[in-house]
Amino acid sequence: MNGFLNLHKPSGWTSHDCVAKVRRLLKIKKVGHGGTLDPAAVGVLPLAVGRATRLLSYLPGDKAYRATIQFGRKTSTDDLEGSVLQEAAADRLQLTQIEAVIPQFIGAIQQVPPIYSAVQVQGKRLYDLARQGATAETTEIPVRTVTVHSLDVVSWQPGTYPELTLQIACGAGTYIRSIARDLGDQVGTGATLARLVRTQSSGFRLDQSLTLEAIEAQLAEGVLSLIAPGEALQTLPSLTLAADASRRWCLGQKIVTVTTLPIQQPLRILDSTGRFLGIGELNRVEQQLVLSPRRVFATAS
Repeated sequence: MNGFLNLHKPSGWTSHDCVAKVRRLLKIKKVGHGGTLDPAAVGVLPLAVGRATRLLSYLPGDKAYRATIQFGRKTSTDDLEGSVLQEAAADRLQLTQIEAVIPQFIGAIQQVPPIYSAVQVQGKRLYDLARQGATAETTEIPVRTVTVHSLDVVSWQPGTYPELTLQIACGAGTYIRSIARDLGDQVGTGATLARLVRTQSSGFRLDQSLTLEAIEAQLAEGVLSLIAPGEALQTLPSLTLAADASRRWCLGQKIVTVTTLPIQQPLRILDSTGRFLGIGELNRVEQQLVLSPRRVFATAS
C-alpha cells in the first residue's frame, strides 16, 4: 500500500494523532503527514502511506486557509486556545480600517512565529520553551520571510469583539496565527485567531478530503483507494524515458539525455507507458546533461 490520502483533520486532534490513527486503520507503520495543523484547526492534512513517505518533501508547498480573526483580545498562543493577555472592547472598529492595512500583509513579508510553535531556537522547539515559562517578550524569536499570495475578505461580524473571516493563499511556513496577531496590532485593538480551516494544501483540496470515519468505512467496504504518487506530484515537470533507460534508472544508474527541462530541480520521471518511476534531477557534466535518481519509487522491469 503506497500513495497519499487527503485527510479532513478533525478539531481537537494533533497531526500526530491523525497519523497514529491511520497507521492503526491501515495496519502499516509507514505513514507521515505534510504540513502540521494546530489541534484546534480543521481541514486538509496530506498523508503519505508506505514508500510515498519518501516523496512528501516534493509536494507543492502552497496552502490556502479560511481564517476567522477576533479583534479586541490578545492571547498567549495567538489563538483562543491560550490565556487572555489583553482584552478591551473593539466595537468601534470598522472594516474599512482593516482593509486599509491588509495590503501590508500581501507578498513577501516578515513574520515572527508564535511562541507556541515548532520553530527551533537554540536547538529547542518554541512550544517547549513556552511550557517552561518563556514568553514572546522574553524570547528572541527569529523573524522569517514568508509569502502571502492573496488575502480576501469573506465576511465581517461587528460586535464587542468583532470577527473578520479571510480567505488566505500563502506559501509554506506561513503562520496564520501570526497574521491574526499582527493585523490586530496594526489596527490598535489586538487580535487573535478564532477559527481556522485549511482549504488546500500541497495540491489537495478540502472538497475532496476524507474524514477518518469515511476512511474507516471505505476500508471496511474494501473500496479505499490511495492517490497515486504520480498524480499527487503533477505540478513537477516530467521527463519520459525509453524502456532501457527506465530499467537502468530504476537500478540507480545515471542517464545521459537531451532535454530542455531545467537543471538542478526535481523532475517527475515516467516510463514510456506513463508509469511513475520516481524523482530525478538533471545536472550538466562535461557538456552533457545527466539525469540522476533522487527518489526511485518503481522497481526495474
